[in-house]
Amino acid sequence: MKVLLLGSGGREHALAWKLAQSPSLTALIAIPGNPGIAEHARCIETIPLTDHDAIVSVCAAEKIDLVVVGPEAPLVDGITDRLTAEGINVFGPRRVAAQLEGSKLFTKELCRQHDIPTAAFGRFSQAEAARDFVRRRGAPIVLKADGLMAGKGVVVAMTLEEALAAVDEVFAMGTPGTEILIEEFLEGEEVSFFCLVDGETVLPFGSAQDHKRAFDGDQGPNTGGMGAYSPAPVFTAEMERRTLAEIVKPTARALADGDSPYRGVLFAGLMITIDGPKLIEYNVRFGDPECQVLMLRLEGDLLELLYATATGALADERVSMAPDAAITVVMAARGYPGSYEKGTPINGVEVAGATPGVHVFHAGTRREGTQLLANGGRVLNVTAIGANVAEARERAYDAVARIDWPEGFCRSDIAWRALAE
Repeated sequence: MKVLLLGSGGREHALAWKLAQSPSLTALIAIPGNPGIAEHARCIETIPLTDHDAIVSVCAAEKIDLVVVGPEAPLVDGITDRLTAEGINVFGPRRVAAQLEGSKLFTKELCRQHDIPTAAFGRFSQAEAARDFVRRRGAPIVLKADGLMAGKGVVVAMTLEEALAAVDEVFAMGTPGTEILIEEFLEGEEVSFFCLVDGETVLPFGSAQDHKRAFDGDQGPNTGGMGAYSPAPVFTAEMERRTLAEIVKPTARALADGDSPYRGVLFAGLMITIDGPKLIEYNVRFGDPECQVLMLRLEGDLLELLYATATGALADERVSMAPDAAITVVMAARGYPGSYEKGTPINGVEVAGATPGVHVFHAGTRREGTQLLANGGRVLNVTAIGANVAEARERAYDAVARIDWPEGFCRSDIAWRALAE
């Protein structure tokens, strides 16, 4: 098979690394790719992901058998609809189903209609009505802007004063005229749970836990993710059974019954409460950095699984995850998630990647000649696998220490929760 991979981050590098291991793969092309992806694929850097016509042209010229869409924006923008109209197989949902991530309100209304456990909520288009709701509900409370917000657009207000002040702030985060979502504050432990879905067939793909805050001890601003580990100890076999029965499978059935069947990976962000799992949000792609730890644990042929998902043949497949633990540590540019400097030199990546059980995935890099340079906020994902979390963590941080990048930083406590348990 000839495969086209869309995206340029650490998630896409991890997918490219695993796809390259498939005996069915004859060629891998990436748009736009990055220096890490270029180790496994031919990268076409000149085509933006918003240029659907150019992507279709590449598929036709290269006789592509499968397109794998990494990030969420092209899916919400309808890239799958455009490609499937040309008879091209795509791993990733169509535009309507992608609204599970594209619109928080779409997902909350689907949950309400189908009794899927989630936080109680209200939706508002006027600031004063939103403030009245906040006064009635009290704090802590969560305010969210609708739409794709790149990991931002959420305020967790711990006091009533903070919540009232945040109303205008959250309205300003969204596009003019859109509603905001205000929902109850859920207490518990967060888990990322992944499933492959090809309509109504749902195949579990593993769990992970992300670390959103920038600094140790879960301090500082929210980020796109500073590290992750898999599996999540709190996500027991019973929690997986309940999540499938109460959340994921009802969602797949609802979309299929509504003539918008879901095909792709479905990422359920969950809160494990004293009452069981509740849905925080859906994402319509692999998580970043969760994808990186999942790819290290996946046994077998990723390409076969993605192709079966895209073509509706998932019922005949099985996902096998190694019992080992995996951890990824994100190395970011100093200042992230605020302003940061680009173009700083990075050395030692090859040495770090030679550490047993370690793979360094590129998230925001570029090359000038032979010199690797930082080219984003989250720059490298140092990922390791081990017999347990402690071993994987030791390997990952040993590899981090081998990377020479004075302008970078990382958290030193990734997987602290798993080690505490």
